[in-house]
Amino acid sequence: MKNNDDPPTQPMTEAMQFKTPPAPPVPTAAPAGAAAEGDDPQAGLFEPDALPPVPPRASAGASGPSGAGSASPSPMPMPAGAAVAPLGGSLDRIESTLERLAAGLVLHQRSERRWSIFFRACWFGLALALAWGLFAHRGGPATTSTPHTALIELRGEIAADTEASAEALLGALRQAFRDPAAVAVVLRINSPGGSPVQSGILNDEIRRLKAQHGKKVYAVVDEICASGAYYVAVAADSIYVDKASLVGSIGVLMDGFGFTAAMEKLGVERRLITAGENKALLDPFSPLPDKQRAYVKSMIEQIHKQFIDVVKAGRGARLKETPEMFSGLVWNGEEAVRLGLVDGLGNLDHVAREVVKAEEIVDYTPRDNVAERLAKRFGAAMGQGVVRALRELAPMR
Repeated sequence: MKNNDDPPTQPMTEAMQFKTPPAPPVPTAAPAGAAAEGDDPQAGLFEPDALPPVPPRASAGASGPSGAGSASPSPMPMPAGAAVAPLGGSLDRIESTLERLAAGLVLHQRSERRWSIFFRACWFGLALALAWGLFAHRGGPATTSTPHTALIELRGEIAADTEASAEALLGALRQAFRDPAAVAVVLRINSPGGSPVQSGILNDEIRRLKAQHGKKVYAVVDEICASGAYYVAVAADSIYVDKASLVGSIGVLMDGFGFTAAMEKLGVERRLITAGENKALLDPFSPLPDKQRAYVKSMIEQIHKQFIDVVKAGRGARLKETPEMFSGLVWNGEEAVRLGLVDGLGNLDHVAREVVKAEEIVDYTPRDNVAERLAKRFGAAMGQGVVRALRELAPMR
């Protein structure tokens, strides 16, 4: 005989598995012996004070017993009322996290927008600066209608495509002579010389402008005024130097190198075919015949004579000629005054104030504008990059 008070001992079938109703009432303890054949044998387990902690999520396989005949029942599904509190807290945390993420995203977008505006403004300013540099007047003097001393600087080597070339300075000379407010023109010179052609063009144009406009021209020497630079200076009415300046070098040279002896030692043969006896004149890899040497010597002596004639015409009776005057020597400023190569000691301010009597100085020297300087630097950088690339590619051939 089966006692109704004893719990069932046979295993539960699939139809007897526990199912949580949608909204069950809070279970209460059932008295002993109250379980019947059709009642839920685990109803007495849902006591409010004896409920074990239930995780927020339970796997599907946790709803059945661990095995047949097991003494301890499997963890039960969480009642609906017990799951509301943890789920609500998770939603609050998720909502707070999303709000922080949204706020951070808005701040990031604002920062990106500000930096974008800043860089656009920088590029716009750079474009304006380049446009101004491209269309700005190149090397023009400051506008003034008061009497002043016009200044033109001759610095560095006198050669084509330099700042001291005839092409660069002729425009400034003409502008200074045409300006009615320019009382006189001062050439400030600091150059070791250079091309006799460029020097001759400048000398001829200065003398022409002097005769055309009737203005005086003064040369002021800083450090050195030698060779071609002195060729230009003698076109001035007067030359002023510092006592330590270097002046002179009235001569002509033509230099080069010869590699014939080195080629013989290395066993290198020069294969040169020309049509014309003197086509390979001054070829560094061929011997220099005496006939060609004599010809070159006579040619530079003619240029030297032209130089001497220009110096004598410019200095006139002030020149105290000596046997070494046209030998290519240089003298300091003090000795140059004694020899009549220059007229006196003085700097730019002294000449403008005491000689020209127009203390205000206006610079007419042509200057590269911003765009031209950037273009030159960019061109030089590009050239260096090409050379570097070619050197890297050379070993690969």
